[in-house]
Amino acid sequence: MITENDVLKALAAVPGPDGQTPLPQSGAIAGMVLRDNKAFLSIAVSSEASARLEPMRKRAEDVLARLPGVTSAVVTLTAERPANTSGTSSQGARRPGPKAQAARAGNPIPDISRIIAVASGKGGVGKSTTACNLALALAGLGLKVGALDADVYGPSLPRLFGVSGRPELSDNRTMRPLEAFGIKLMSIGFLVEEDTPMIWRGPMVMTALTQMLREVAWGKLDVLIVDMPPGTGDAQLTMAQAVPLAGAVIVSTPQDLALIDVRRAVAMFNRVDVPLLGLIENMSYFLCPHCGGRSDIFAHGGARHEAQRLGIPFLGEVPLALAIRERSDSGRPIVALEPTGAYAAIYAEMAGILWRSLEDGASASRPAPRIVIE
Repeated sequence: MITENDVLKALAAVPGPDGQTPLPQSGAIAGMVLRDNKAFLSIAVSSEASARLEPMRKRAEDVLARLPGVTSAVVTLTAERPANTSGTSSQGARRPGPKAQAARAGNPIPDISRIIAVASGKGGVGKSTTACNLALALAGLGLKVGALDADVYGPSLPRLFGVSGRPELSDNRTMRPLEAFGIKLMSIGFLVEEDTPMIWRGPMVMTALTQMLREVAWGKLDVLIVDMPPGTGDAQLTMAQAVPLAGAVIVSTPQDLALIDVRRAVAMFNRVDVPLLGLIENMSYFLCPHCGGRSDIFAHGGARHEAQRLGIPFLGEVPLALAIRERSDSGRPIVALEPTGAYAAIYAEMAGILWRSLEDGASASRPAPRIVIE
């Protein structure tokens, strides 16, 4: 099994950011994770130097990939400094302060036409279930669709799609996505056991997301749905800076407590110049499976009113229905299992509105922004 000492010994042959000091002695290594014969490494550099130091990154990645026992290696550049560095780097530059600027990246992924982030300001609103069924509904329109699980700490897509197993490596050392119901899938949940906690710092999350975005043989896709983790943290910023997003869909429940977090999510995406494609009200009302009676458990209409107030499209309402929950837990999503049913029709209508807005050019893909953290 590969060890940290093996990695550091191999990297001694790679000059660090100053072009002379060996990388392990340069103080630039921000984090390292070795798991299942895979090596993840992040190197902290200033955003201004990232383009110049790309050859260093590539050389380090090649060195790690050639280590005996390593099946894949990913090295990324990050603006986050190692926790144990001193006030200056080996180049004499002060480490980034609270207003550190993220690098302008955002190179498109070949053969993927549009990337849509499905996000929420908080957990527990059914975002992953919505992302899963929305992807299937888009595929029902005749589109080629992939889904990326960007929630490193709590991946859900393996369970929602009923898929397990590890991605295979292609000849060029990229991972082949798994597939279910015609959707190409990638998740950290395919690489670790379901009950394994991911105790990773920010740079490791960024490294994992970069690999799952760019080291996967997605093939030609009309749209890639990204199931984002809740909140407004590292994963959201990584996605905004790593690829040009076509836009974001926000999922919320109707009550005021959830809508407060919607405002935070909307403000975050506005801050990084990602278009808001629409707001979905999930668990909008409860339908009794016995009598068919309707109850507004979490109130009703709050997301619609909030969308109107914020000036973003409202895509639709999804009920709190036992059938949707049961199909999700069993890995047989409702849109795939009952494509002509009433619930599938709700997702299909939202998918149609979403895709038409993109096709009409209302929210065309934009170059990734330069993100400034205040």
